[in-house]
Amino acid sequence: MPFEQMFKNQTKFADIMMKCRADLHSILGVLVMLGASALGFNLALSASLDTPSHLRLIDRLDRPQDGYCLDIPGAPPNIRVELPLFAHNCMTSLTIDTSVVLTSDGYIRFPNVKRCVTVMGIHSSLPGATVRLGECNPPNPFIDISKLQRFTHHPDGRLTLTDTDLCLSVGSRSAETLSPIHRWRTLFVEDCAVAKPARSRWEFIVPKG
Repeated sequence: MPFEQMFKNQTKFADIMMKCRADLHSILGVLVMLGASALGFNLALSASLDTPSHLRLIDRLDRPQDGYCLDIPGAPPNIRVELPLFAHNCMTSLTIDTSVVLTSDGYIRFPNVKRCVTVMGIHSSLPGATVRLGECNPPNPFIDISKLQRFTHHPDGRLTLTDTDLCLSVGSRSAETLSPIHRWRTLFVEDCAVAKPARSRWEFIVPKG
């Protein structure tokens, strides 16, 4: 076989192999996505400030397929904004009772109900305090509500009440909701020094379910 023809054949073969490799990478990417969906994994992207998102524990705990997200008790249209917030296994999309926005000044807003995450307290809070919804920074001659509503999201995932050592955390146990396939946990603040990292590291994510 002439040298020129051998060179052309080798070049053509190399081109075919490169194309097959690229196609294989694409196929593997699709298979990973399909496999994750089939297994019930909630694929998500990190959210930026002022972007509607879920507030989800980084550690999935006993819910490896979806994890735990901040939630309002009840279900649309019967959500109970007057009750303490809790952690519920995450949904595959943003809903009225799970969609939050982290503002540039540290408020965690539920935009659909026009309320902010509020730690219980008077001027300051204490370990073990529950977390509720409240009007965002309302005027009050007795209590500076902003001290109970502004949070700092740290690089390691801790979410602290600003200028305190209180970390947003969930309880050590989970229980069924009305449905046996769903789980919930209590939500409160505790001293960051004793808070378990698996139950007090958070991320703001946009579900891609």
